[in-house]
Parts: sequence; C-alpha cells; structure tokens
Amino acid sequence: MGVLWEHGPQGFGVMARSDSLSRQPGERWPQQRVTASAHGWGHRDGREAQTLSLAGAQTTQLLVEPPWRPAVLWDRVTLTCQGSGTAGATTWYKDGQHWWQQGRDRLSVTRSGTYTCGRPGTRRSPPVTVLDDPLVLQVPAQALLEGDTVTLRCRCRQENHLSRVRFYREEKDLGGSLRGTELSLSPLQLHHSGRYSCAGFMGSSMSWSAAVTVTVQELFSVPVLEGSPTPTEGSPLTLSCLSTPSPLRPRAPLLHVFYRDGQVVGGPQGSPQLLVPAVGVSHSGNYGCEVHSQGGAVRKGSARLRVMVRRVPPSGVSLSAQPPGAQVALGDSLVLNCSVTMGTGALSFSWNRGGSGALPGTGPRLELRHVGDNDSGQYRCRVSDGDSVAESDPMNVTVLVPVANATITPRPLSYQVRAGDNVTLHCSVQVGSAPVTFTWLHNRQEVAQGPLLELRDIEVGHSGTYQCVATNQLGQDGHRVFRALSPELALGVTPQGQGRPSVAAGVSGALFFLLLLVGVIVAWHRWHHVGGVPPDPPAPPEEGEVLYTHVVVTKRAGASPRATTLQDPQVTNAELPGPQGRPQEPGDIYGNVL
Repeated sequence: MGVLWEHGPQGFGVMARSDSLSRQPGERWPQQRVTASAHGWGHRDGREAQTLSLAGAQTTQLLVEPPWRPAVLWDRVTLTCQGSGTAGATTWYKDGQHWWQQGRDRLSVTRSGTYTCGRPGTRRSPPVTVLDDPLVLQVPAQALLEGDTVTLRCRCRQENHLSRVRFYREEKDLGGSLRGTELSLSPLQLHHSGRYSCAGFMGSSMSWSAAVTVTVQELFSVPVLEGSPTPTEGSPLTLSCLSTPSPLRPRAPLLHVFYRDGQVVGGPQGSPQLLVPAVGVSHSGNYGCEVHSQGGAVRKGSARLRVMVRRVPPSGVSLSAQPPGAQVALGDSLVLNCSVTMGTGALSFSWNRGGSGALPGTGPRLELRHVGDNDSGQYRCRVSDGDSVAESDPMNVTVLVPVANATITPRPLSYQVRAGDNVTLHCSVQVGSAPVTFTWLHNRQEVAQGPLLELRDIEVGHSGTYQCVATNQLGQDGHRVFRALSPELALGVTPQGQGRPSVAAGVSGALFFLLLLVGVIVAWHRWHHVGGVPPDPPAPPEEGEVLYTHVVVTKRAGASPRATTLQDPQVTNAELPGPQGRPQEPGDIYGNVL
C-alpha cells in the first residue's frame, strides 16, 4: 500500500485503495479537505478539526476528560465548565446552538459535535470537538509551548485492528515506522506548528483522519537587547536582554547570555541585565544576547546592538610650576606640569613658548635645566586625544639675572676733595634683572638708598670709605635675594685754608721723603763722628710704591653724607662673567635671605 497527495482543482486531496497505499492509474481516493472556519479548521462536510492554540487567557474555560483533542465519543468524554461567574448557572452550546440552559457545570457527552459553555457576564469558552470518526488523530488537550514534549496518537475504535500507520504534516509524509500509532515531537519548536493527520489500515481498508492544527506557542518572545549605543568612556553601561515569557508559564526559569563580537562577556545568568561599571574604548563592539530555557531546549538570540564608546574630550588643561610662580634664577632648573581635569583614553602633550614655536617636551612634564634669560616667555600646554585638542592658559616664566659687577663712579678709588665742595657718587651694575635697589655704606655703615649719593657742602666728616650694595630678588615675597658689593672708594677731605688737594698731597709726600733723608744723613754723620759704624741707608721705595703722609682731619660736628634717590639705572639681562679677573676688587655677594 502507499499514499499519494494530489493537487486538483479543489486543492490537495488524499486518494487511497483498500488493498494498497499506492494509486493505480485512473483511480482516485475520496478527498477530505480541511478548510478554515471561525473556530478552527473543519471539513467540507461541516465537521471541525480541533485547533490547539493560545488566544490569551479566557474568562471561561472548557476542560475535557480524557485530556485529548479532538475528543472521541467512545472514550466517555466529560466536559467541565470553569471560570468566573455564578457556579451552576452554566449555559451549554452544541454546534453553536443553545443546548442546555442554566445547567450543570459538568457534562457527560453522548453525542458528537462541537461544545462550548458560558456564564452570565462572561465570554463563551473555546470550543471542544467530540468526534465519532473511524480514525482520529489526537493531540494532548493542553497549551503546547516551546521545549515541551508532545505525543500525537492515531486511534480507531478497535485499536488492535489499526496497522501500518503513517503521519503527515502539511500533507507531507513524516516517514517513520509503519507499526507504531504514536508520533513524538520533542522538543517542540515553533516550526512544528501546522496541520497534522494520520492514515492507516483498519483491517484491510485504508482510512484517513481529519486534520488537526497544532500551534506551538512561544515559551518566551525573541529577546531585544537595549542599552546606550554611545556611552562615554568611564561611565557605566547597562545592557538589558528583554524577553516576555508566556502567560501560561510566566515563571519558567530562563537563562541569559551576553556576547560581544561573538565572544561571551556575561552569563549564563538569571538576571536579564549586564552591567559594566566603567566602559573603555575596548568595550566597543557588536553586542547580542541569547535567552534559553533551563536545559537549553529553547534558545533565542537578539539582534545585534552596535556600541561605540566615546572618549571624553580633554578639557580643563592647566599649568603649575616648580618653583611656584614660574620665577627662577639664571642657571637654575624649572619644572612645568600640565594637568587635565577631564579627558579619557591615550592623551598626547605638546609644549610651546610664545614666539619660539614648539618645544621638545612631549609629556605632561617639561623640565628646563640651567635656564637662560632667553627662556623667559609665555608657555602653553596642548593636550590631544587624537580627535579633539584643548590648550591651557599661558603661564609667564620669568628668568631673573642676579646683579653683578657693582661699580662706583667717578673713579679712581682714591678721591681727594676740599671742604665745601659738592660730590656726587653713582652706583651701577653690569648685569641684573630689574628692579635693582642700591644701598650706600660709609665706613661700612648704611647711610643712604638709591643709585646716586650726593654730598653737598662736603666736610671733613665725610672722609672715609664708600661702597654701594646692589640688590635684586626672586619673587615678590623675596624668598631669594642677590647682592653685589662694589669696591671701596676712599674719599679724603682737605680742610679749608690748605692748598689744593693734589698739591698738598704732593708736598706732604716730598716733605716726608726729605725729612727721612735728612734723618738718615744726620744719623750717619753722628755715627761717623762718634766712631761707630754707620747704619745702612734706607732702601729707596720700589717702583710703583706710593707713600702717603698721614693727614689728621678734624670732623665737624653734625657732618654726614646726603643721598639723592633717582630712577634705577637701566640694567642688561646678560650672562654673568663673574668676579674673575678682578683680584683687587671685592667679589660679588650672592645670598638667600629668608
């Protein structure tokens, strides 16, 4: 025997012979055609095939015992109406017509047909079909969900007379054994939905069952992955794998797995969320999630979600200096540090000084060793993440040149004047950053301030040594002070009534030499007359040696120098030559005054 489906003008039909399952030429089997109706799939003769589907929770449910659909009359079928409404006020319907008004909630079926029930204020229950066909394909009377195991059975009144059973889905032979009467579908998948029927021999005749529509419901919906597609680097990222479970099994245990670029990054876990506390650029990629039932019989994956982690652009760039204030002495070291308030990822740093272009520094720290006066200027730091750039405010770097080579004019260092004259001394430095202050010392005692010292109507009391001290300092707080001390200037004052200072000085020297010579002659003459040995004559002064007579000057009471403070002289910012080559002048004095 054989089975052959044929597509005719009215659709697909099944043709069978009583002695074989193959169609002979010119023979046709009577067609049993299933058509759609408001209550499911039915035959052309008006009989309905049972539709097993979930249309949502019904107010009234009709339970069948034994729990198979369609029910068969020879199983002694019992129907029970359950749901809201008044118990015992059930209305029964058969084949769409009132059949039992205000009857019992439980009913034993003795006639084939399609049954429904209802109660006042409620909707009518889904239909239950009771057949009295010779061959029936039955499906369990329960909602069929993905992952379940379901058994379809082909039955006739006298089961021991049924043989060579074949099962069909959508009129296609499913194959399998020709001896069994049951078909197992495990695990159920959505693609198992469709119209099923069976055919077999009852004795020596071939019979076909009515088609039964099997609808497999989702255990849970296809998941949707939700989350921010463009999170900011350093911020948290939450991905939610959202799937709706079936209302018939709302608490079915589900597991969630998260993927990035095909690699597992989270799960399996019961929670539908994946939390990344702080994302980085490496977290960018294509994300997806999968939901599966416990045991993995049902698996569903989401569509991909492209996540691109954005960098935080650099901002809040600022500079700090060591020493503070970016004021440094010539030859010292200066360190500039560049900091960023915000900015993620790999940051690059560059430095520049106004008017001189880029500097060799490439990190957040710029160190200048042995700074020169040409290192002064406005410094900036530029930070980039490859996409955006931020720049600091300029910082003024000041290189201070310590004062050096203080001198007093007019020269020479020995200066002779007459009482009553006016004398003006000027102090200047060869190098030194402004502002430079000047202090005058008379006989090593401070007497005046300013670059000029004016002595008017000079007196004998003004005689003595004069020096000036030039000073400049680093920082407004003066944490470092530099000083340069000039050579001494000897000032002599000749009292009124004596000759000009130069002549007097010459006369005094000649007189001293003459007296000395006379004394030597007298001593030699005395020794010669006395008979003694004359002493050696004094050695003449060596070349360059100058002898001065000691002049005693009477100081007039109240006489003191007077200084006039003028504008500081212009100083040059040049590299210091130092005190070498000036052995007869006192060295410059550098000190830290705290």
